[in-house]
Amino acid sequence: MRNLRNIGVFAHVDAGKTTLSEQLLMHAGAIRRIGSVDEGTAHTDRLPVEQRRGISVKSTCVGLTWRGTAINLIDTPGHVDFAAEVERSLWALDAAVLVICAVEGVQPHTETLFHALREQQIPVVLFLNKTDREGADVQRVLQQVRRRLAADAVLMADGEALAEAVCAADDALLESYLAGETPDAAFLQARAAEMTCQAQLCPVFCGSALRDVGVEALLDALVDMLPAPGGEDSASLCGVVFASQQDRLLGRGVWVRLYSGRLENRAPVTLPAGIDPLTGEERLVQRKITQIRGVDGSDAGSLTAGEIGVVYGLGDVAIGHVLGDGSLLPRRVEPGRLRTPLLAVQVVPEKPEEMQALRAACAALAGEDPLLQVRYSKALNELQLHVMGAIQLEIIAEELKERFALNVSFSKPAVIYKETIAQAASGFVAYTMPKPCWAIMRFEIEPAPRGSGVTFRSTVPVRDILLRYQHQVEQALPLALNQGRLGWQVTDVNITLVEGNHHQFHTHPLDFIVATPWGIQDGLRRGGSTLLEPILECHFLLPPDCVGRVMSDVALMRGEVTATETDADRVLLTALVPVATSVDYATTLASATSGRGSMSVRLHGYRECPLELGATAPRRNVDPLDTARYILAARSALEGGIFDLE
Repeated sequence: MRNLRNIGVFAHVDAGKTTLSEQLLMHAGAIRRIGSVDEGTAHTDRLPVEQRRGISVKSTCVGLTWRGTAINLIDTPGHVDFAAEVERSLWALDAAVLVICAVEGVQPHTETLFHALREQQIPVVLFLNKTDREGADVQRVLQQVRRRLAADAVLMADGEALAEAVCAADDALLESYLAGETPDAAFLQARAAEMTCQAQLCPVFCGSALRDVGVEALLDALVDMLPAPGGEDSASLCGVVFASQQDRLLGRGVWVRLYSGRLENRAPVTLPAGIDPLTGEERLVQRKITQIRGVDGSDAGSLTAGEIGVVYGLGDVAIGHVLGDGSLLPRRVEPGRLRTPLLAVQVVPEKPEEMQALRAACAALAGEDPLLQVRYSKALNELQLHVMGAIQLEIIAEELKERFALNVSFSKPAVIYKETIAQAASGFVAYTMPKPCWAIMRFEIEPAPRGSGVTFRSTVPVRDILLRYQHQVEQALPLALNQGRLGWQVTDVNITLVEGNHHQFHTHPLDFIVATPWGIQDGLRRGGSTLLEPILECHFLLPPDCVGRVMSDVALMRGEVTATETDADRVLLTALVPVATSVDYATTLASATSGRGSMSVRLHGYRECPLELGATAPRRNVDPLDTARYILAARSALEGGIFDLE
C-alpha cells in the first residue's frame, strides 16, 4: 500500500474539528505548539478573518507524517454558509474523518455531511469528540449514529461488537462465530480495514481533542484503515482544480488533486478559453506551469498521481476544471449539492467611483468560490451577489476591506426566485432586417416536471439550418433563459427547434446567437409565466417543550411538517418551508429555545408561488422583444449588451 493518505476532516460547527486537526499535527511533529481556535492561533485558520473570528472560512490542506506515511489533511469549514468549500474538498480526498460532539450528538448538518460522503462512496471514520464534557454520552450518540447515519457503525474499542460486525458480512465467518469461534484481533482489524475502504463499515473512535485523549488511536486508524490513493504516474493525465489562492509574487495558484499522470514545472497545459461566437467551437489556450508547490509550501517541482499541490501559471482556470482525461475521474461532485445560493444582495461601494474596482474584486472572490455568483447590470449600474447567508456576507465585507481596500454596504437580502412557462407555446423569430442578416426559427416550448431543468432538441434538417448554426442556438440558450418575462432564470422547460432556415449569402455567423433569445422570449410571452419559489428542507433538533412553538412557526411561514422523531431527550422535526419566510428564522429559533435548539437546511426544490407572494426582478439587459433596441445592442456592443451574462 502506498505511503500516502488524502483525508478530509468534517464536522457540524463547534464539534471541535479544528482542535482535533491541531492535535493530529502536534502528535505527528508537524507543529511545535497547539494553536487555539478561540485565540485565533490555529494553524489551519490562516486568513486574518478566520483568526479574528475563530471560525474556519476556507478549506485548508496541511501535511503531516505518521508511522512513515504522509497524510494530506484537509480541514473544512463547519458553518453551512461555507458548504461550497466542503463540496470542493470532496474532489481532493480519498477518505474522511467526521467529528461528532459526544454531548450534542448527531446534528442536522452532520447528517448532510455524512450522506454526501457516502453518496460519493468515500470511506468515513467517526470521532466522537468532547467525551470529557459534562453531559457526554457515548452510547446515546452511538445509537443516534446507527439510527440516523450508518447502521454499520462500530465502536472500535468494543472487541465483541467488532467481531459481530466483521463476521456478519461473511457467511462462513458468521457460521464459525455462532459456533463459538472468534477470529483473532489481527484478522478482525485487517478485515475491518477492507470493509471500511469499501464503505461497508463505519469505524467509531472516541476521545477529547482538547484533552488529547484518543488522538493517537485515530492517527493509527488513518494509516491502517483508510485507503491510499490509486492511479499511475505513467498513465494519461487526470486531475481536478478544487481551490485557488493568491501569492504576492507568483499570482494566482490553484490547488490540484492529481488522479493519474504527472505535472511538472514549465510543462504546457491546454485549457478552455470559452466559445468562439463565430464558429460555435470551444477555443483552447496553452498555458505553461511556472511553479508547483507541495502541501508544505515548498517548491515540489512536480506532482504525481495521488498527490495534492498548488500549481501556478494556469491563469484564470475555473475551479472544478478537469485537467486531462475526465473519464479517469473516480467521482464527480456537482456544485450546489450541499448548499446553493438562494439570496441576492446589492453590494454598494462607499465611493461611487470605486464601482469598477469593486466589480474586479468581486470577480476575484468568485474565482475562488464558484457558487458566489456576481452579476452586474450596465443599465442599472448595480452589482449583485448571490450568497448563502448573513455570515458569508460579513466575511465578504471583511475580505473586500482587507484584501482590496474597499468599504462596502449591502442591501437587504432578497430571495432568488425562478420561473417557468405556464403552458405550451410557440416562439417565432425572423431576423432578416436590416441586412446583412438572416436567421428564421420557430421553437416549441412546453412545461417540464419540477427539478428537470432545461432540455433542448432540434428536429430541423441541416439543409434548412446548418449544423454549426444549430449548435449556436443551443449555446445561446443560457443567454436566452437568463431572465424570463418575470425577470428570473427560466427552468423546467422542454425546448424544441421545429423549423427555420439560414440564407446562403445573408446569414452572418452571429445571427442565430442574436435570434435565439428573441425567439425564446416570444414563446415565453405567448405561454405566460409561472413564478417558482425555493423551498428548504429544514431539520430541527429541539427540546420536547419547544416542539409546539416551532410547529406553529412552520405553519405561519407557509411551511409543512413532514416528519417528527423522538431521540432520547430531543425531537428531530423535519419541515418544508419557503426561503422567503424563513430567512431570519435561525435567530428566532435560538431565542425561542434559549439556545437549546438547532437547525440545518438544504434546498428541497422549487414550487409554484402566487406572484403576490413573490417578486419580479428588473431586466438587466435589453429585452429581446424590444426589437429595435435589441438589434442595436447586438450590433454595437459585442463585449456587452446582449452578450453580457454577468
